[in-house]
Amino acid sequence: MENICIEERKQITIIGATKVLSATNTQSVVEVGGTNLVITGTNLEVTKLDLDNKQVVFSGEINGVRYVTKKEKVGLFKRLFK
Repeated sequence: MENICIEERKQITIIGATKVLSATNTQSVVEVGGTNLVITGTNLEVTKLDLDNKQVVFSGEINGVRYVTKKEKVGLFKRLFK
């Protein structure tokens, strides 16, 4: 089961997270249900990480959330050359 809750574009709670693959202040990638969830924004930070209960909470200004397949690269070059 996965659940994503965005509150006023200031906080995102992800239930069903199995791994945080990367986290910077502009982009974070979380593994959810066999796929990756990319969160973009500014001043992003992990405020709660509880992988035993599969919950991750980010705060900051949320600009976008999208699912990507694991085959799709989410590397530095892709972020720089959007």
